[in-house]
Amino acid sequence: MKKILFIDRDGTIIQETPPTYQIDSIEKINFYPKVIFFLSKIVQEFDYDLVMISNQDGLGTDQFPDNIFWPIHNHILNILKTEGIHFISVHIDKTFPEEKSQNRKPGIGMLTNYLKSDYYNISKSFVIGDRLTDVLLAKNLGCKSIWIKNNHHYKNFTKEEKNYYSSIDEKDLKKIIALKTDTWKKVYEYLLSIPTKKSVHQRRTLETNVKISIFLYGKGRSHIKTGLGFFDHLLQQIAFHSSIDLNIQTIKGDLYVDDHHTIEDVGITLGEIFYQVLENKIGIERYGFYSLPMDDSLATIALDLGGRSHLFWKTKFFREKIGKISTEMFFHFFKSFSVSAKCNLHIHAIGKNDHHKIESIFKCFGRAMKMAIQKNSSTHIPSTKGIL
Repeated sequence: MKKILFIDRDGTIIQETPPTYQIDSIEKINFYPKVIFFLSKIVQEFDYDLVMISNQDGLGTDQFPDNIFWPIHNHILNILKTEGIHFISVHIDKTFPEEKSQNRKPGIGMLTNYLKSDYYNISKSFVIGDRLTDVLLAKNLGCKSIWIKNNHHYKNFTKEEKNYYSSIDEKDLKKIIALKTDTWKKVYEYLLSIPTKKSVHQRRTLETNVKISIFLYGKGRSHIKTGLGFFDHLLQQIAFHSSIDLNIQTIKGDLYVDDHHTIEDVGITLGEIFYQVLENKIGIERYGFYSLPMDDSLATIALDLGGRSHLFWKTKFFREKIGKISTEMFFHFFKSFSVSAKCNLHIHAIGKNDHHKIESIFKCFGRAMKMAIQKNSSTHIPSTKGIL
């Protein structure tokens, strides 16, 4: 389901002009600092439709004629369009506060079609505006508010805002506001922090049952329980060094036989969820490469999330086991991941200490993956073929 950013105009996209607050000449158009830059990034990097909603007191009356408002308003929209910022619809209420129109913010009279639509996820949408009425609009719509204003203090409220403020509970207000800020940079960073690539995947066989949840752009948090302590430790290194939040649980395994099926199926499941969550790969770097030392050892990894499976493995171990893991299973883990993630993976490691060697490989893999999934401003698939 699609999400919406309901965005106020005056005070949010362009600066307000007291005491009349009417933008009735070209000279009065001053864009909010960095709004075009960051709104353009939001459009390119996130999956939101933009809807503008604005109260324009007395529009169409002698006090504020249509022939003054619309040329200026359309000029603003055209400037935004040149930077790829397109509003799918614009809703303007022309009434005065004393009319108490349901179309006037915080009323939702102009927006009921979005609430009735199965196409939009309103609960995951946001209202971005500078007035308390924008915050209350979010409450009435059933979504959260991003309150962007130079000063959020009560003394800076308009008379209309103060009237609304006296009738609401402060605790309710805090529940609605997702972010208070005075910069569009913070708006962008907040939207960037929202989990957008979280997925859960489970692989069941007669031998194992592996469940993995992942959030690609997280904090490197992990909760891992495979039944193999050293393997858990290595998987934690992937999470920490890639900043990917990773939960891995082997609900059922057959370690009473050996370590093979558990490690293999974790590799397969992890590869499958990577492939699933990356979708069409638009807007990521695709390639990652890193070298990482750990005492006597040195690991080098290059990877390509390009849709073709291949593993090049150049490392030797002197021991048959590290912890309870057969050293031959490290190759098999990355081979299983490469096949199911459709990932081209080159791994080379040298060193005398086998523990250091394999730990440096897993750490290096996390760092290379972090580089490969990094977001950029592109709206294209990272391939001249146009498909991955």
